[in-house]
Amino acid sequence: MEEECLFCKIINGEIPSYTLYEDEEVKVFLDIYPVSKGHCLLVPKEHYSTIYDVPEEKMGFLSKLPSIARKLKEVTQATGVNVLQSNEKDAGQVIFHTHFHLIPRFPNDNLMKLPPQSELNKKLAEELVEKFKK
Repeated sequence: MEEECLFCKIINGEIPSYTLYEDEEVKVFLDIYPVSKGHCLLVPKEHYSTIYDVPEEKMGFLSKLPSIARKLKEVTQATGVNVLQSNEKDAGQVIFHTHFHLIPRFPNDNLMKLPPQSELNKKLAEELVEKFKK
């Protein structure tokens, strides 16, 4: 636990939350600034600032994600669910404790409009593949 981490304080019961699910590895609670009905956060109980910091053997908490997403979709009567996870400031991470946003989606909710896509540049793709192999 990090003493100043908001999510660690929620996990330890120092700050109240609307908890949807909890077990020995993970806590799922409603976001206090939701973008849709049922927007919640899946948070591992162990503190890791970003996904890069989580050891592979500690990723078991993610096995709960499908059942929690299904239940959230059912309870909210959503027609879809986005799962978002951000790492570092430039990616939009605000609280530096690994977490996943589960955002119920509804017809015409106008959330998360992606910019227009363009065709993959073959040369850039080949360069990235080669660099990734190193």
